[in-house]
Amino acid sequence: MASTLESAINLGVFVHAAEAPKTRYSKIYKENCDRIYSLAFWMTDNELAAEELSANTFLRAFAVTNQPAGDQIDRALLTEIREFASVGVLTLHSSVSSSSTSIQGNIKRVHLERAVVQLPATEKLIFLLHDVEGYVHERIAWLLGISEEESKSGLHEARLQIRNLIARM
Repeated sequence: MASTLESAINLGVFVHAAEAPKTRYSKIYKENCDRIYSLAFWMTDNELAAEELSANTFLRAFAVTNQPAGDQIDRALLTEIREFASVGVLTLHSSVSSSSTSIQGNIKRVHLERAVVQLPATEKLIFLLHDVEGYVHERIAWLLGISEEESKSGLHEARLQIRNLIARM
């Protein structure tokens, strides 16, 4: 992941390379790379695709400005994710659970990971942004171009689907 972007920085690929030192690009990249890669990995469920998505995100953000803020990097990521998967319109598909299933004992992390990977793209992104990255609904709604109510509904739907998927494992 780092080698692709760092080589682009060293080659001076960015439009604003003359205006800003390479260390500034590296600093912004290092501050955001883990968060961006994590979201990209969860959305793609593939290391190579996540690395490519991450690199393209930073290339897109740096092409716009030589000092992108977190929101600009988030917007670049969402643009890249939208090219990868259909995101934006909630895909509320799950049905109401007919019976309450009690899950005894601790749920293994792998079951949770498998359940998250199976979510539809929009619900997965809302879940990751809210429950994993700590974004508030207002910011999620702004990023995805939806209402706060839709963001809350998408999160609720994602949690229900995760619960149902884990119960079946």
